[in-house]
Amino acid sequence: MGRDGAYCGLGASPSVCGGRRQCTEGRGSGGRRKQRYVEKDGKCNVQHGNMLETYRYLTDIFTTLVDLRWRVSLLVFVLAYTLTWLSFGLVWWFLAYCRGDLEHLGDKAWTPCVHNLNGFVSAFLFSIETETTIGYGFRVIADSCPLGIALLLLQAILGSMVNAFMVGCMFVKISQPTKRAETLIFSERAVVSPRDGRLCLMFRVGDLRRSHIVEASIRAKLIRSKQTAEGEFIPLDQTEVGVGLETGDDRLFLVSPLIIAHEIDSRSPFWEMSKDRLRAEDFEIVVILEGMVEATGLTCQARSSYLCEEVLWGYRFMSVLSLEGGHYEVDYGMFHQTFEVSTPTCSARELTERLAEAEAQLYWSVARPEEEGSPPATGPGSGSGSGSGPGPGPPQGDRRSQQDEVEEQERGDVDRQPNGNLNESAL
Repeated sequence: MGRDGAYCGLGASPSVCGGRRQCTEGRGSGGRRKQRYVEKDGKCNVQHGNMLETYRYLTDIFTTLVDLRWRVSLLVFVLAYTLTWLSFGLVWWFLAYCRGDLEHLGDKAWTPCVHNLNGFVSAFLFSIETETTIGYGFRVIADSCPLGIALLLLQAILGSMVNAFMVGCMFVKISQPTKRAETLIFSERAVVSPRDGRLCLMFRVGDLRRSHIVEASIRAKLIRSKQTAEGEFIPLDQTEVGVGLETGDDRLFLVSPLIIAHEIDSRSPFWEMSKDRLRAEDFEIVVILEGMVEATGLTCQARSSYLCEEVLWGYRFMSVLSLEGGHYEVDYGMFHQTFEVSTPTCSARELTERLAEAEAQLYWSVARPEEEGSPPATGPGSGSGSGSGPGPGPPQGDRRSQQDEVEEQERGDVDRQPNGNLNESAL
């Protein structure tokens, strides 16, 4: 809570909460609950209020019915048919009443519009038989009643439209791939650790089903508050977190669990974020996995998110793949497991600057002895004796000592990894 009882979340203004640091103090056990933008199960924690133009929902009634909850959809389904049957049953009864068919029930000389229709209940049953094309054969329209024939055609046409609309809604709702996302899982934590000499933010995704997600792709968004140079406060600013769009690594062949890596470079929003700053930040990383369901061809989307306290600095995911009996076996019991690794605590920017400084020191430490040990330039008359050739160079022992000194400086100046990047001990 901020001043005046305001809730401190991602969208909270610093003027209300007393600054970003106040919103992030005390998180964890016993601390303030962090408000999510997207829940761990993928549900968006956003509610719409003060919607004045609600008529727009009726302009797209099909999508509105599909988006309703199941109990509401079933209620609408039952009411649509029941009200249609009751409405046309009332019209059939009213037609018989206006023609006087109900007053000549026992008169064999009278030809009613609908035979054996003796009240509202029989008219309701005849309406059901007509719309569902049951046709028991007991109640029949007379060919001498043009109004009955026209009403029969009207009910048949409208009944087919109701059937098409309601069955279509139920079919689309049943075939929605939302439940398919339940078997697409994300790691409970994200980690930050070196990969190929670069700091990377990583998380893991997996598919529990044997049927695959076709054309799977992954993307990530950083959600956090932002204040522009002009003083404008943006409560939920979205920043793209690159996961391989330029290289095509965002396209996944999701047969086994994969670790998605975001390289923290100068274009990354985490470029200046160190381990200590990560603990004091207030952000949320939303990850989105999309693809087509192999069985139906419908697009499926799975979502999850990571708060700043769910990002582990200096950890790496355990391996889940093993070769067993000529096939690869995935151990999902290790899917969320991590282990600690040696990782610099500074930001990626500081790490890059230190690497550049160390390389510069190494260059000059090698270049200076070579300049000092080079033989001096000799002129025509600078030689010894009466010869006109160049003078003698430095003694052989001096050359060996200079070479040994250079090699020692190369070995001891900087501790380097095989791939040319600095170790944590060098920092």
